Amino acid sequence: MNDEPTIHDAIMIGAGPSALAAAIYTTREDIETVLYEKAVVGGMAAITDMVDNYPGFPEGVEGMTLAAQLEAQAKRFGAVIKYGEVSDIQDNGETKTVIVDGKPVQARTVLIATGSDYNKIGVPGEAEYYGRGVHYCATCDGAFYRDKHIAVIGGGNSAVQEALFLTRFASKIDMFVRSSIKASEVLQHELAEFVEQGKIEVHLDTSTDEILAPEGKVNGVRVTHDGVQRTVDVDGVFVFVGLSPNTEFLQHTSIELDEQRLVKTDDKLMTSMPGVFASGDVRSGATMQIASAVGEGAAAALSIREYLENLKRSA
Repeated sequence: MNDEPTIHDAIMIGAGPSALAAAIYTTREDIETVLYEKAVVGGMAAITDMVDNYPGFPEGVEGMTLAAQLEAQAKRFGAVIKYGEVSDIQDNGETKTVIVDGKPVQARTVLIATGSDYNKIGVPGEAEYYGRGVHYCATCDGAFYRDKHIAVIGGGNSAVQEALFLTRFASKIDMFVRSSIKASEVLQHELAEFVEQGKIEVHLDTSTDEILAPEGKVNGVRVTHDGVQRTVDVDGVFVFVGLSPNTEFLQHTSIELDEQRLVKTDDKLMTSMPGVFASGDVRSGATMQIASAVGEGAAAALSIREYLENLKRSA
């Protein structure tokens, strides 16, 4: 006999920090909640070696530890976490149909918290040493490289901004740019000042071919310029070639996305589909930080509660 409710109070798509925080709040309010995760519970936080800027952990916290604690707390209040990939959300008025692994699941509310993923350069060593010498977030991991020599890969606004931030820690930064610097003039002017100081060296028309870690620890990059390949010794590699929000499954829905394919929301974190909310890195305007994603999850949960209460009153 299946005791699972025909219509869930809340379905959360994704089980990263934002969704887990939201689930803690909804389940404490006796809002029956199911989370569907297609990959790793804890999201990108779970596969980050060390989170050094999450409040309450003065010595930092391992990403997997933080994710496990959030998961345990959500489960303690009754959240149910399942593995499954969502491919569509359909609006039925007071209920929504979420297609999970090809099968329909009904809910009164839905939270989209699928996050974003860093664009990859797709070279050997990148995936193998993610979080162990290969990074995609300067504010998260830059402090680990105090007085170290690092490589920054990319030439757009984000790459230049992050490289400038990393000068607070690193003693030397080699910046490898496949073509030319495409950042704004203001950022290029700031970059030039650090180049003059010898803090940053920019290598234009240079491809990154491989990230080297012969003994399990990143110690260099192999690059090519004008057909000549060489190895540059570095202690870590930061890749900044943009973010891609995990919103492919929304392409055939009526949920509005911005130019970067991030989910648009109102001040209650509700999307253009009534009863469907979004929080964390997948949301347009998000700050791409774990702490703010958790805060948005809590705010979305309160909006979900309010929406459900209004549904009951109108019934």
